Order: sequence, then structure tokens, then C-alpha cells
Amino acid sequence: MRLSEILRLVWLNLSQNKFKVILTSIGIVVGSATIMMVLAIGTGGRQEVAEQFKNLNAGAIDITYEGGSSTQMFSMAQGGGEVSMTFSAPGGGGGPDMGGGGFFSFGGGDNSRINQEDITLTTEDCEDLSVFVPSISDVTISYSTTTSVGGGDMESSSYYTIAGVEDNYAQISNLEMAIGDFLTEENNESKEKVCVLGASAAQEIFGSAYEAYDGVVYIDDRPYIVAGVLTEMGTVASGINPDSTIFIPYETGIKYITGDNISPTITVIAEDVNQVETVITNIETVLADSYPNAEFTISDAGSKMEAASASNETLTLLLISMAVIVFVVGGIGIMNVLFVSIKERTNEIGILKALGCSRKDILLEFLLEASCISLIGAVVGVLLSLGITPLVESFSVRVSLSLSGAVLSLLFGVLTGSIFGFYPAYKASRLVPVVALNQE
Repeated sequence: MRLSEILRLVWLNLSQNKFKVILTSIGIVVGSATIMMVLAIGTGGRQEVAEQFKNLNAGAIDITYEGGSSTQMFSMAQGGGEVSMTFSAPGGGGGPDMGGGGFFSFGGGDNSRINQEDITLTTEDCEDLSVFVPSISDVTISYSTTTSVGGGDMESSSYYTIAGVEDNYAQISNLEMAIGDFLTEENNESKEKVCVLGASAAQEIFGSAYEAYDGVVYIDDRPYIVAGVLTEMGTVASGINPDSTIFIPYETGIKYITGDNISPTITVIAEDVNQVETVITNIETVLADSYPNAEFTISDAGSKMEAASASNETLTLLLISMAVIVFVVGGIGIMNVLFVSIKERTNEIGILKALGCSRKDILLEFLLEASCISLIGAVVGVLLSLGITPLVESFSVRVSLSLSGAVLSLLFGVLTGSIFGFYPAYKASRLVPVVALNQE
């Protein structure tokens, strides 16, 4: 029998049993849609993780003390191997005093006289770390707070995150300038009222980065010249969004906005990401000498990134397992329907064999029927996944559909029908013509 004749028989059988085809393919529809959504969600998850950590500088280590300050911590460790150390003194309750006995330098003195409630990390601690901790390439300090901001095209003041940073912050955090320059060491030393706006902040306040550049914003009712605007960066893993943050010189913020009531973060960059743990140990040693009996909380952003990636992979694997189970169930459905169909069409099979159709022709006919049913289900499943994507995205789940995902879904669907349809087709091809013709 020619292939065209076999295909015509397949078409006639499918078109005459539309409802049965629909019911048979439901499992494949669900499986195909699941496979496509799994791949889309998995890809979206990987993209989300990549965007969250794209600002991270490999080998960055954050050191923070939280003893009693009400100011929000600004996590500086935007580096692939970030480690955040949060230092909290036992029993600390009062607001830390930056100028008080919080820092105790190397070279003598009675460390036991340090008042744990008044600990505030300072630039002197940065100098100590740069001198006494080997294998580090850079160190900086920062803090953040929230205050009112006005100016530009704003009709009324609004609250923004204000980050007090040093000149090397942009390099450590992999921030890029859209226009203008980042803060300089001279800005910090002279406590100049200048600032750098995040992309979103510039858009909201001035309408565009170009309009914002060299403009004036009023931070806590004081005028600041906009020295530059950052390119759009996106939210980083630490939860700080550079796009909506306004950066000012570290000392300027202390003088005009926060006073000494800050909880700064020191960021150390390890030269070798493989030596981060060793650098952490050395940092703990140095700070333990300066702040005896203080307790530090360590958070490694590199581990966070690995955990986020592992979590995404685990979720993807779980969803794939579910899709495979659905496909198996759908395949079993196709197998059962074909067995019933063979039982109903025994006489037809006997007639075909009596007319000279070979076992191969019968096998191919039923196998093509199974494949066509699964293909129809796979196509409907792909269309279904396209339709439910907006619904999935409404739950804040990132979905990244792709052509390769659709092709893979179709392939899985056809393979499922072919694999599970083979045995019924094989049984049909093995029927003896005389027995088949005599079958009631």
C-alpha cells in the first residue's frame, strides 16, 4: 500500500472520530503545555538570577555592624562572591557614635574599654583592613538612609533612598554612567553637595538623564548639583535598587543628613574569589582586635547566588518531572484508546490484510494515527501555554517563551504518541486475516 493511501485512511479515521481524538489528546495537551511553560519559567528564572547578580563584583565582602542604629543598611557587596558581615554587639541598644570609642586602632591601647553600644565602623577601619588583611584589592565604606527629595519637574517632595558612598563605590559595584561622572575623592573630602542619580530617579525627578545632568535637586531641603546619572542597572541581590537611589559623598551625608547616627557597610574586595573564606577569617581577626566580644553575622552573596541558581534548577527539575508524569499518563491514554480502536476495527484490519496489506502497512497506519493524535494535542498544548502566559506572569513569575521550547514540546508530544502507540499498532499488525474477518 502506498504511503498516500495509508495517510488517507489515517485522515478518514481521525476525521470520523473527532470527539475521541480530542479526549485522547487531552493528556498530551496538558503535557505539552507543561513542558513549554517549564522551559519558559526555567529560562525566566535563570535570567532573573543573572539580572539580580549582574552588579556583583566577584570577591566582594560586606562588613556591617547593626548595634542600635535605626538607619537602613546599604549593602555594598554587589560582587559575585559577596560576603556580608553584620556585627552586633551583645546587649547593644543605644545609637552608635561614629566619633566615640567605637573604633580602636592597632598599635596599643586598652581594647576592653570599648563601649559596645557605641560601635560604628569608620574609614579608619577601612584603612586597618587594607593594611592588615592580605590579598584584597580594594576597600570602601557606605551607608544609606531615606529622606525627602524635591526639585526638577516634581510638584512636591518625595522620599528616596540616599546612599553615602566613596569615590570607588561605582567601580566596586560595577555601576556604569549614562552621562556625567561619578563622585570623586575631592567631593568627599570637601563635603560637597553633589549627587549622582539612578536611572529611575533621574526619570522621575527630571524626565530624562539628559535633563537631570548638571541640574539641582533638593535633598532634605538643601540643593545638590547632579554630577551624573547611572545607566539602568536593575535590582541587585541585596535588595538595593541603584536605579531609584541617589548617591552622595560619604562625608557630605554625615554632615548634612544623617549625622553620626548611621550603620555603615565596609566592602572589601578579595583579589582571588577562591580565597574569600581566608579573607573573611583575616577580617574577623582584625575586627576582633578592634572590637573584642562583638558578634558578627556573615552573609555570602556568592553563596546566595549559588543557592538561588540551585533553587531555580530544583524547581525546574520538579516541573519537568511533573511534565513527564503528565506525558506518561497521556501516552497511556493513547495506548488504551488504540487498543479499544483495534478491537472495534478488527474486521477492517482483516479486510485490509485480505486485500494484500502487509503487517508493515497496518503497523504504520495505527502508528501514524497515534502520532497524529499526539501531534494535535502538542500543538493545542503550545497554543494553551501561549494563552496562559499572561496569567502566570500576573503572579510575578518571569516567563521567557522561546521557539526552541515550542519545538521541544511538539517533539515530546509526537514521541509520546509514537512510543505508546507502537505496541497497539504492533498487535494490530500481527492479527491473522481469517481470525480478524471472523471477529464479531
